[in-house]
Amino acid sequence: MNSSDVILITGASRGLGRALARELAGRGQRLVINARHALELDALQRELAAHTRVVAVAGDVSEAAEGIAERALSAFGRIDVLINNASDIGPSPMPPLELYPWESLLRVFKVNAVAPFHLIALLAPSMRERGRGTIVNITSDAAVNAYAGWGGYGGSKAALEHMSRVLARELEGSGVRVLVVDPGDMNTEMHALAEPGIDLSHLADPEAVAPRIIELIDRDGAAFARVEAQKSEALR
Repeated sequence: MNSSDVILITGASRGLGRALARELAGRGQRLVINARHALELDALQRELAAHTRVVAVAGDVSEAAEGIAERALSAFGRIDVLINNASDIGPSPMPPLELYPWESLLRVFKVNAVAPFHLIALLAPSMRERGRGTIVNITSDAAVNAYAGWGGYGGSKAALEHMSRVLARELEGSGVRVLVVDPGDMNTEMHALAEPGIDLSHLADPEAVAPRIIELIDRDGAAFARVEAQKSEALR
């Protein structure tokens, strides 16, 4: 990642997205930040503006991908790194699949799997034209492990992962990398919604995980990789 790169982060107003934005702003990277929570996003934009140029675009990524991409490109002319971090956990507490409301399941897949690829479709062509770019899709171990109650969220992340592998194959030789990053369990509001009443204080804070993910983006490597951020020996 070059110091001049422009980075778009979805789901940036809380948790991991906010931690990534703060870490990158501290390095002087130019940012486009997106989230549904306009007041929190505006507060973050004001905070980060002390360190770098930041454009905030409020909106539900599953409904506003075109507007997000258009605002980003009009502000900076390009996006070099796309971090698809926005996620929806679904109903809280999470129901078993046999009782999962189909409308809720549809939204979980729309936010977690469809919306990232909508943004990719809007931004990857210009990356391909320039011969460089990085797409980071934030996943979960629930995508590969069968945790009871996590079927909706895990299924959507499994779809995200497989589509990422296909995308990487289709982008081979273009100079555009695809990284699938599992940040590991963290002490976040979203995790608290997934498991109400469970003590999460022993889990990693997003602020501790964000620098590891940025190091992964910084590293040169294969055109595709799936990495568990908290278990990456190279970052310990």
